[in-house]
Amino acid sequence: MIKIGMMIGDRYEILEKIGTGGMSDVYKAKDHKLNRFVAVKVLKQEFGENANFVSKFRVEAQAAAGLMHPNIVNVYDVGEEDGIHYIVMELVEGITLKKYIEKKARISVKEAVSIAIQVSMGIEAAHNNHIIHRDIKPQNIIISKEGKVKVTDFGIAKAATSNTITSNVMGSVHYTSPEQARGGYSDEKSDIYSLGITMFEMLTGRVPFNGETTVAIAIKHIQEELPLPTDFVPEIPVSVEQIVCKCCQKSPDRRYQSMAELIADLKQSLITPDDDFVKLADPDEEASTRMITDRDMAQIKRQSDRRDSMDEAMRLRPDNRRYYEEDEDEDDEEIDDDEEIEDEEYWEDDEEDEDEEDDYDPKMERITTILAVVAALLIGCIAIFFVGRAFGIFSFGADREETEEQTEQVQMIRVVGLNVEDAKRALLDLGLTPEIQYEVNEDYAEGTVLKANAGDGAMLDKDTVVVLTVAQAQEGVPVPDVTGQARDEAVAALEEAGFVVNVTESYDAAVEDGCVISQSPEAETTAPEGSSVTIRVSQGAEDDKVRVPNLVGMDETDATINLVESGLSVGTVTREANEDASLTEKVFYQSYSEGSFVEKGTAVDLKVSTGPADVTYRYAEGITAPTEDPDYQNGMQVQVTVTAADGTQLLSTQTASFPIAVNYTGIKSPSGTVTFRFTVQKEATTYTDTETGETVTTEPVAEDRTVTREVNFVQE
Repeated sequence: MIKIGMMIGDRYEILEKIGTGGMSDVYKAKDHKLNRFVAVKVLKQEFGENANFVSKFRVEAQAAAGLMHPNIVNVYDVGEEDGIHYIVMELVEGITLKKYIEKKARISVKEAVSIAIQVSMGIEAAHNNHIIHRDIKPQNIIISKEGKVKVTDFGIAKAATSNTITSNVMGSVHYTSPEQARGGYSDEKSDIYSLGITMFEMLTGRVPFNGETTVAIAIKHIQEELPLPTDFVPEIPVSVEQIVCKCCQKSPDRRYQSMAELIADLKQSLITPDDDFVKLADPDEEASTRMITDRDMAQIKRQSDRRDSMDEAMRLRPDNRRYYEEDEDEDDEEIDDDEEIEDEEYWEDDEEDEDEEDDYDPKMERITTILAVVAALLIGCIAIFFVGRAFGIFSFGADREETEEQTEQVQMIRVVGLNVEDAKRALLDLGLTPEIQYEVNEDYAEGTVLKANAGDGAMLDKDTVVVLTVAQAQEGVPVPDVTGQARDEAVAALEEAGFVVNVTESYDAAVEDGCVISQSPEAETTAPEGSSVTIRVSQGAEDDKVRVPNLVGMDETDATINLVESGLSVGTVTREANEDASLTEKVFYQSYSEGSFVEKGTAVDLKVSTGPADVTYRYAEGITAPTEDPDYQNGMQVQVTVTAADGTQLLSTQTASFPIAVNYTGIKSPSGTVTFRFTVQKEATTYTDTETGETVTTEPVAEDRTVTREVNFVQE
């Protein structure tokens, strides 16, 4: 029985329970030998009493301990003490992918693919070491505070599938492969299926198969087709949907055959998400029943006749007779349709004469020789082609497609005859970079584009430099060299020379921030006075800074998620009192303010409120008479009540003597109210009624009066 504070293996001190599962409990512990915190997974008692299960558990745990990968929760140790079987693992501070999906409802496509790539890399490392997980699911995938994705529970899942298929593995039935659900053999491709289901849930926020019982869900995995992710989220790109569908094929042979293949397609989907590049096996084409046409029947008969004739010829050749007799039980190779003999009359004649001829057929030998020569030539050509491809002699088709995928291209427009400013704008809109050089030409208006170094309709990579030759009426002004100068200096020099300056900016790690990378027209050329010169100014190395989000008001988990999504990490998290009660158990301070820009990966410290501090106040003064009421007179009997803002009554007394001395401490509220209640006696009065002229005398009257006074207490 595990207890907090106990020591396991003479080195691991159990500190607190941090998780529980179907087969084990997880505790945070301190490794006193290496002075580090670890996670200790302890097998539950019902499994620890099964000797067969424990044996497999230990073997698999020891195998998993040999795995060291950034995307795997590494196993440090495995052991047993007083019937307690445990695994010591890396302690990862973060949340499970299941919790992350619940928080986000569903994950964006780009983030889901990135998570899937990291998970796949961890699983691939295990598969390369012949370790099959067999229980891939979001609950077994952890996202650390630094944004690293790690797969856990390697080894224990394989042991579980051997003995607990009806209990614990069925607890993960939403992610189990059809072959696992049948209780049959499972291998690496079972992990691929489970990862496909996990990707489905990341993208849509739901599992594809659900039901009232585990058996009902398992049957759906075996029998029902996977619903398309786009049925729930239409904006999912085609390539990502096809990757999920290929992972979740019922037949393992139609899935990805290795994690490497899956990773390659996932990375490609990040580059070209809308391309249809995933190769899916079509079961209709592979196993459909088709009618045999008359033409197919004739071809089958013709090939059958041809094989019979060739068999006969080979049988009669002396040098082949022994070979034929030794291999007579083997099937003959089928001859490709491309090698069909066109002269059908020969085969018909041969069929008619077959019964009559039992001796050597010279015509058949000639045909056989021709076929052998043709086959040798074909094999030689194919070999030459592949050798040429390997050395880059032949590069077309697929190579061109690959290049086009890597670099986006645009079609060059016609710019000859346009004004130079219009041509520049048009090229910039296409994503091309115009550079200008001038040429004295009196036949065209000044500023007209005479030629370009790229032809009309040519396909150019984006950002390609297009040099435009522009007409000028007379010899222009030399363009000063401003390359490498600071921006302000370059602009001043060009303007002093009589040019209008256009400035563009781009990242360039080789040129200092704020300095000129290049200019157009180039230095030492001439350009008309008053024409524009474009300079490209460096912004330094590409900006890796990210914007800090607003975290105040979030709980610690949500703040962690937001930081990870923004490319940042969580620094020190402290818990302190805060006067704002609405921020209790929420972030009330972040070390970088909202909207500021910091380097990627910067650690942001957080402070989480434990609620208002336990502050007390005192009330020590003399309460004066309620003179706010002009009818109050000294000596009147007054009911005096003092109440704190939280409703606590501090004083309730009657007095006719003021001031009242009070001294109260430990008050929870910073303010309160003093209430005075007293009675004013109105004497009888006599007056004359103006309408009737009669004299009227009133009776004495007692009036209740209330005076309220706000008071502030002093903090202790």
